[in-house]
Amino acid sequence: MIEIRNLSKKFDQFTAVDDLSFTVNEGEVLGFLGPNGAGKSTTMKVVTGFLAPSAGSVSIDGHDIGDDPIAAKSLIGYLPEGAPCYGDMTTREFLQFIAEIRGFRGQDRDERVQHVIDEVALETVVNQTIETLSKGFKRRVGLAQAIMHDPKVLILDEPTDGLDPNQKHHVRELIKNLAQDKIVIISTHILEEVSAVCTRAIIIAKGKIVADGTPAELEARSRYHHAISVKLTSDYDLAGDLQGVPGIGAIEPDDSEAQRFFILASDGEPIFAKVQDVAQEKSWPVTEFHVNRGELEDVFRTVTAGGQA
Repeated sequence: MIEIRNLSKKFDQFTAVDDLSFTVNEGEVLGFLGPNGAGKSTTMKVVTGFLAPSAGSVSIDGHDIGDDPIAAKSLIGYLPEGAPCYGDMTTREFLQFIAEIRGFRGQDRDERVQHVIDEVALETVVNQTIETLSKGFKRRVGLAQAIMHDPKVLILDEPTDGLDPNQKHHVRELIKNLAQDKIVIISTHILEEVSAVCTRAIIIAKGKIVADGTPAELEARSRYHHAISVKLTSDYDLAGDLQGVPGIGAIEPDDSEAQRFFILASDGEPIFAKVQDVAQEKSWPVTEFHVNRGELEDVFRTVTAGGQA
């Protein structure tokens, strides 16, 4: 378990992290979200012991990161923002170096290095120097070094930054598999990452927690929860047909696509059956008709309004 209690970090007069408290249990994949400047990366650096807190404490499996840093850090695998590596080393040389730092020697070292190369799909670049790798491959090398010692806690700062869609899918599947017996914290600004990988999400703004819950719980806070998305083939007066129907709120056009509209629920209760009955009775010119479960982006904008620092 990770226990974070009243954690704060100040830089001169600027407070980057402001009295954060939360716990993360084994098997959880926590998405740590926030706008630029919210304090995500600073929190990750304090949790990993890279920065000392101004106040509060961080405990990793019972080991305080300040009082017992070696024991705490031995349990952590960390992929920092930018995935810094030694550019003049080849991929294999760098991973061998990391393995030795983690205490592997001889055949154990070689087997562990090969294991992470296979797991993160680096075989095609093992003999290239890291400075010649693409941004995506550098991120994968960074992920490989983070899991070298099979840590109990995996902290990943923007793990899929710079990856193409296939690589993102591979890394996300890897994270899901790793999370079965680990704690995984992912700091990200990619909201689709939360729905794809995370079992829980915390949103921070100005260094404070403004939302905490499962992706489904956060989506339920969206004004689009239970909304009906309708795509029409021609102009039609939806508002006229729905006027006076209980539970129906506003009707909004979708700015991203012509003739698509959102029919919002006024009280957060399901309205699909009511709207479907009206659509059939009035013979709406519909080509698409489905329920929106809620949008994380909408919740993110709402809870972080004015939260950028």
